[in-house]
Amino acid sequence: MDRTADGRAFRMLTIVDEFTRECLAIDVSRKLTSEDILERLSALFVRQGVPDNIRSDNGSEFTATRVREWLGRVGVKTLSIEPGSPWENGYTESFNGKLRDELLARGVFDTLLEGKVLIERWRKGYNTVRPHSSLGYRPPAPESRRPCPLASATPQP
Repeated sequence: MDRTADGRAFRMLTIVDEFTRECLAIDVSRKLTSEDILERLSALFVRQGVPDNIRSDNGSEFTATRVREWLGRVGVKTLSIEPGSPWENGYTESFNGKLRDELLARGVFDTLLEGKVLIERWRKGYNTVRPHSSLGYRPPAPESRRPCPLASATPQP
């Protein structure tokens, strides 16, 4: 959670793949509901595949009956951490600490839209540029670029 310059709170849903360390999404909103969770998870499941399990805190949006039932129907086990035990969700807690230290603590967003844009820009850099010690100082999802053919390589008539 953080606040914009006008003092209004906003929340962030951070989703981190524990195996690759890639941040799959950061949803930013004044309020996150179980409907928001279902929308994000279904989009990720289509794009990334359905995981065996999901580890989450005990926030109301994740403990909602609707979310638990939906996850059960698609075959995903839920692993909830005990309240007051952030070490049980170490990868996400570490990620959230880096997000706070490297972006959120450095200033205040004037608007929610500014926060969304800058947080997404940071997420992309975290995934594609920022080195991770646990990955041999490589980013979890480095950008691949296709080399552009050289103009001089084209045969001249």
